[in-house]
Amino acid sequence: MVIETKVTPGRRLRALMECINDKGFVRILETHSGLSGIIAENATVERDGSTLEYDGFWESSLTDSATKGYPDASIVGNDSRIHTIDEILNVTSKPIIVDGDTGGDPAQFRYLVRHLERLGVSAVIIEDKVYPKRNSLDASASQSLEDPEVFASKIQAGREVRLSDDFLVIARLESLIAGVGLQDALDRAEQYIIAGADGIMIHSSKRDPEEILAFAEAYGPLCRRLGKRPVLVSVPTTYNSISDTELAAAGFNIVIHANHMLRASHRAMKEVAQQILESDRSMEADPFITSTAEIFATVGFDLVTERDWKASLVQRLSVIIPAAGRDPAFPDTPKSLIQVAGRHILDYQLEAVRRTGINKIVVVRGHEGQQFGTRYADEEITLCENPRYEETFDLYSLFQAEQHMQRGFVLIYSDILFDHEIVQKLVDTGEDIVLAMDGSYQYHMHEIDKRLDLAISANRREVHHRSLQPAALTEISRLGKDIDREVADYEFVGIAYFSEQGAKTLLDAYKDCQQTARGAFHEAGSFNMASVTDLLQELINRDVTVHGLEIHKGWLEIHNQHDIAVAESEMLPMAPAVLVAD
Repeated sequence: MVIETKVTPGRRLRALMECINDKGFVRILETHSGLSGIIAENATVERDGSTLEYDGFWESSLTDSATKGYPDASIVGNDSRIHTIDEILNVTSKPIIVDGDTGGDPAQFRYLVRHLERLGVSAVIIEDKVYPKRNSLDASASQSLEDPEVFASKIQAGREVRLSDDFLVIARLESLIAGVGLQDALDRAEQYIIAGADGIMIHSSKRDPEEILAFAEAYGPLCRRLGKRPVLVSVPTTYNSISDTELAAAGFNIVIHANHMLRASHRAMKEVAQQILESDRSMEADPFITSTAEIFATVGFDLVTERDWKASLVQRLSVIIPAAGRDPAFPDTPKSLIQVAGRHILDYQLEAVRRTGINKIVVVRGHEGQQFGTRYADEEITLCENPRYEETFDLYSLFQAEQHMQRGFVLIYSDILFDHEIVQKLVDTGEDIVLAMDGSYQYHMHEIDKRLDLAISANRREVHHRSLQPAALTEISRLGKDIDREVADYEFVGIAYFSEQGAKTLLDAYKDCQQTARGAFHEAGSFNMASVTDLLQELINRDVTVHGLEIHKGWLEIHNQHDIAVAESEMLPMAPAVLVAD
């Protein structure tokens, strides 16, 4: 998960009370690091047809201190605590409750509340003990309680500076820990509720839950008398024989398992350290430890390597633009150098390609080829030659760049303007041969007076209008200009992706056809005059899977002056390589 976890601080802040209101109670697990947060976030159990999971996290002063090698005695400062909290928030999405110890003095608590709320923390719990506090589970420590009026003023100070009622200030009662009894706890709870506490946590170090349940039983009448009921919090660390479900039935809204993740890791680390010493090697420890592969997957390292692979893939790819032919509509200019809004088509293409991260660009020139050398002498592009452009077609031109195909390539026709995302989406499919196919073709085919490269999908698609659904892959069964417009599913845009394997398949078929093709070749009169779509149809006939990626906009083909006018009217002036053309 990690970096893919997406939640705004405000959304996370509200999530705790939303979950309580929805479910009645929430189950919270201690986390002390980003890794423990990821584990807690993703832990699930199936029971009685339902999926159980933790609803949020508890960031504990005990476990935070212990992970740093310090005792839980107010030694670790707020800055260090905030760093740990931010680690957890950065890789998780569920609400988090922070152990605020005593909160410090009112001025310190104000700053703590403001900082936690800004981060997206849902609640802070502060305990009514005198600073510096000692851990409540240490039976030998002196547990000195704060004056309830002083503590109530601290609650008010925290509530005054918060920006939203979604952030909860919860008072932790230490009366039972200090041994001063249930009535003192109830008296303090009343005073803290009047001061505005959003929740009450009752703590106990007893092995049985009797005094906790007694407090919960008295809490209801107390709240009814006061006219409001703040959430009630339990931390069943010592009295752990009672279930979360039973605590919820007793009236607890939040159940916190407060230090178990740290204690589990502490025991495991001790055992493994001992095992390696005893065995004089680490092999015997293998059954007790997680594999590095699982750690990589947990923290998202596999996603990093996947992105590295994709980045490496893009760096290996070439873009090949066959631009050798002569177009009667533009007899004095190579198609790539036609001007649209004061720039050449090739300028727009280079800009769009480079936005994908592909830097290796190859242009195959022929007709008026010297114009490329004059205009693009300083550009980082490779120029290949098709000296036979008058007697060949675009397939022959493409293979004049054969040496640039081996590691995979993107084919782009020389007469199209396009959005860079089309290229990106083709590469991201992970398929070997993928063509960009315009899925909106059927809605404007009668407006077009040109011969188009059309396609039929293997599984005839349902005709539908444009939608917000993501682009879909389909398998192409037929491709070419001679397909009946009423039968075709798509128009081939003129952009195609070939992986390293896809390029090899294409190259092998090309060389084979060079040796064996005689006479007409699919829609071409001869193999020399074949188009790219002719060879792709040959692959389909050989049972090679050719995919089509359905798109609906972001490209325009330049056939004539009218197309130039359309392109100039639809371009965004501040982003010339991005089209809104359909």
